Amino acid sequence: MNNDIVLPTTVEDKINKYTVKEYWNAKKARDPQNIIGRPSTQDLINYVENNLIPNCPVTRQDILRVEDILGPNIRSIRGKTTQTTQKHEQVNLQDIPQEIMAKHSEVTLAIDVMFINKIPFIMTTSCNIHFGTAEPVNDMKNNKLISSIDQVIHAYQACGFKIKAILVDGQFKHIQQLIEQKGIVLNIWAAN
Repeated sequence: MNNDIVLPTTVEDKINKYTVKEYWNAKKARDPQNIIGRPSTQDLINYVENNLIPNCPVTRQDILRVEDILGPNIRSIRGKTTQTTQKHEQVNLQDIPQEIMAKHSEVTLAIDVMFINKIPFIMTTSCNIHFGTAEPVNDMKNNKLISSIDQVIHAYQACGFKIKAILVDGQFKHIQQLIEQKGIVLNIWAAN
């Protein structure tokens, strides 16, 4: 039996460490930070201590209190944090277990279009392996759809799989003949 206890510190616990006046002054300390471009906490303290913000009622202690109560200014952190690029992982044929290759060498794909921030993506998933892909599509014309689907097909073929069928809804009906010319059955499902 595990008797470990977790006691998280909440914002309310931190507020209770200060008087009501100290809390309200601390809350006001975020306003100048947001107005002047969200400088770091240390920079804001330097501005206040060197009187670089005229008529600023905020003190160093107010800034430190708001940092203690609410934590760092999230918007300030987001604006200064750079995103690191992730290394693309290559899938090698040796990485795929032989049991999967023997049992699922012929793959059935389910394909649909998903919009993310109004950008269309071809989303695929293999029915038995449950490997998913997302391929951006510049527009929904036949050539672009076919080239996006071809990239997915080539990725499976590079790993030794053969696409035998593709399950789609009615929006792919106009490319049925082009897909079937590749030796792949396009199974169009009814809406919903």
